[in-house]
Amino acid sequence: MTLLDAAILGLVEGITEYLPVSSTGHLILTSALLGLDGAGIDAFNIVIQGGAILAVLGLYRVRVLGMAKGLIGQNPEGRRLLVRLLIAFAPAALLGPLLDDTIEATLFQPVPVLAALGIGGVIMLKLGKGRADPSDTDPADLPLRAALLIGLAQCIAMWPGTSRSMVTLAAGVALGLRPARAAEFSFLLGLPTLGGACVYKLLKDGDTVLALGTPSLLVGMVVATVSAAFAVRWLVGFLTNRGLAPFGWYRLGLTVVVATAWASGWIELGASPADATTAP
Repeated sequence: MTLLDAAILGLVEGITEYLPVSSTGHLILTSALLGLDGAGIDAFNIVIQGGAILAVLGLYRVRVLGMAKGLIGQNPEGRRLLVRLLIAFAPAALLGPLLDDTIEATLFQPVPVLAALGIGGVIMLKLGKGRADPSDTDPADLPLRAALLIGLAQCIAMWPGTSRSMVTLAAGVALGLRPARAAEFSFLLGLPTLGGACVYKLLKDGDTVLALGTPSLLVGMVVATVSAAFAVRWLVGFLTNRGLAPFGWYRLGLTVVVATAWASGWIELGASPADATTAP
């Protein structure tokens, strides 16, 4: 991996992590287009999510500090928010380590990623129609049952190409939240979810990640941090004004373009579509 490769992957990670377009799917497709493959690349793409975590920690430092104070009984609102995030995080914390090897072996490939991108696009378009009277409920006051449902929905995003942001946003909107409020809860839920994934991957595949070079890892994380900070600030305003539908069209468009280019032999993403449909 060159430093340019690392910077490109960091930019893709930072821009797409909190957008409902699937950062993992974009990273898998980008890695394939750059000619990068192997377990080390998959692990690298997960570890640089740490940059996205740092971005949210900086942008939502008041919320994070409030949760920290809530732990010692000095901030009731922060304590309520922390409880809801822990409830939402629990399903992924339980299922993630159990399914990690199976998911990497079967789903970290272009065909499953393209399928998930397309299906997610349809869901975004359906939810993009909006509700007549969405709630302006603060994430700290989200019903506990709703927090659990969002957490269960988040587990669907273990399928790369689905998008953690998409399923948590979609679940929040389906439960009656305004898109911007659902996005805020999704951002904060990403702190334990992405943080846990990074730590787990470092403990499991740390040697393969470091073999790619410490400078590459640092470049990827720095670029991811800066680009994620810009993406988060932009997304909140965009969702307030435009809603979810544009992301649905983007996902469907990307699926058609990449699938067509791959089927025509214009780009290489591993096995051809014909091989993928006939493989045992």
